[in-house]
Amino acid sequence: MSRICSVTGKRPIKGNHIWRSGKAKKKGGIGTHVTAITKRRFFPNLQRVKVLLPSGEVRYIRVAATAIKKGLIVKAPPRTWKKDAAAAK
Repeated sequence: MSRICSVTGKRPIKGNHIWRSGKAKKKGGIGTHVTAITKRRFFPNLQRVKVLLPSGEVRYIRVAATAIKKGLIVKAPPRTWKKDAAAAK
């Protein structure tokens, strides 16, 4: 399953993890130096949420936390009906 938000389209982005060594000049050292740069990925904060779609259908979708905070989705109301006892057997 891809790490893409269904509403905003947010997806993982590329970046670097920069390793530094040494002591800053401000703190009495001779300065910091970059010793290594490794690639990394920044992932969106995806949540699996039960959503009420415009068609009236209730479905689980993967949505970024920012989309939930902004109110871009309508959460589904809690279920009120119970499973039938006959169907369970």
